[in-house]
Amino acid sequence: MDEIFIGLSGTGERQVLRLGRANRHGLIAGATGTGKTVTLQTLAEQFSAAGVPVFMADVKGDLSGIAMAGSHDFKHADKIESRARELGIEPFEYRDNPAVFWDLYGELGHPIRTTISEMGPLLLSRLMGLNETQEGVLTIAFRWADDNGLLLLDMDDLQQTLIHCAAHASELAATYGNISKASVGTIQRQLLAFESQGADRFFGEPAFEINDFLRTDESGKGVVNVLAAEKLMQSPKLYATFLLWLLSELFEALPEVGDPEKPLLVFFFDEAHLLFDDAPEALLDKVEQVVRLIRSKGVGVYFISQNPIDIPEKIAGQLGNRVQHALRAFTPRDQKAIRAAAETFRINPDLDVETAITELKVGEALVSTLDEDGAPTIVQRTLVAPPHSRLGPITAKERAIIQSISPFDGKYDSLVNRESAAEVLAQKAQDAADAAQVVAEQGEEAQRARPRATTSLWERAGKAAMGAAAASAGTMVARQMTGRRSSGSPVASAASAAAGTIGTALGGQMLGRFARGLLGALLR
Repeated sequence: MDEIFIGLSGTGERQVLRLGRANRHGLIAGATGTGKTVTLQTLAEQFSAAGVPVFMADVKGDLSGIAMAGSHDFKHADKIESRARELGIEPFEYRDNPAVFWDLYGELGHPIRTTISEMGPLLLSRLMGLNETQEGVLTIAFRWADDNGLLLLDMDDLQQTLIHCAAHASELAATYGNISKASVGTIQRQLLAFESQGADRFFGEPAFEINDFLRTDESGKGVVNVLAAEKLMQSPKLYATFLLWLLSELFEALPEVGDPEKPLLVFFFDEAHLLFDDAPEALLDKVEQVVRLIRSKGVGVYFISQNPIDIPEKIAGQLGNRVQHALRAFTPRDQKAIRAAAETFRINPDLDVETAITELKVGEALVSTLDEDGAPTIVQRTLVAPPHSRLGPITAKERAIIQSISPFDGKYDSLVNRESAAEVLAQKAQDAADAAQVVAEQGEEAQRARPRATTSLWERAGKAAMGAAAASAGTMVARQMTGRRSSGSPVASAASAAAGTIGTALGGQMLGRFARGLLGALLR
């Protein structure tokens, strides 16, 4: 299988998406109710059948049906089966797909988390719209934390680090540069706004490992990773943050592969306009850079949007494969979108594209993909193939069963809150207050005679390890009591936590990551 079957043109010509060109990205656009979701599901399940892992954001809840086979009892089964016969798909069989459910809130799937350190000051600055001065202050906070062996894991860690830097601005100025309290205040306000959208649920440990998206099942099918995004869509800044972080992580983690025979991973980003609405120019530049360069990592990115002009031109120019469903010409903006969409296609002398866009029926689309030489094919009016999986959402019981057999059951479900910057700074403040009280009441000699208040590096590492192991062991016991599998390991969790604490204290952020990765590899 070296191609994805999209459908048939009016002349009976097969419209396909070549797997060898699927990493050249794409766009699925069209007004509400024109069939975008069905097209996405059709493409996703065929990528899975070809052994390509898939990520898709389920913003309406109905894409979860990709995990279950369709049925002859479905109320629209007659239309699906009739469409299949019309396209020559015989025999047409319903089938399911291997799927894993994810949810940033941990309610409808495994939680996905990253740490503040892994997000980094540059990306955080751009997402919060900070100016150059404020970005500089945030960078100083990160650098100071690294130099002092403080882990920045969650929002509280970053807030407490900023408070400390502001309080000691004059002491830090000689080493790190000026720290404006006004800039710190602005950053804190932005963080609070960010947190109100649920960002505090996104930052923490255990941090998500990007390779967990790059899986196939025992039969060689690519796993379909479905992100439950109904609730997430109410927090557009967090949604955009997550998408950009995911692309950045893939770009940094994956090796260069050029143009592989098939992609290593395909991403479908629904409601793509949320990634670009009110985004600063610097952020758009970052998105363009990642989209342009991630192609050579073997990753295909497909944006789904109601209106093609929602995608900035410099990013739309990177999207080689296009499926355009119907648009409605109700407003001047709609008319502009129709003209823009028509102008992006390679001309078909037998088709009036502008007129066709407004006349397309549900399940029809204008299709143009890249040929073997990488050139766009002539646009064709196409009847899109139906999916073999269920159209519509799965039930809560079905979701629970799928989650219970997930290979990640127990790996990410329990939050690990080990000692990090917030706890260390709070303890140091308490130690300082206690010392001042002893000096005031008993004198300096009494204070010098007191034992060391702050725990040593190895004690902190042991404490982190014990906390992580206890959380992981508790999860495993619960899984064993209910007969469910677990990929969590108390030993691995303890080693990872200890390594992170030691590595960061000794050499800052980079050594901490290295130590966690090294011990994690040894314990697999």
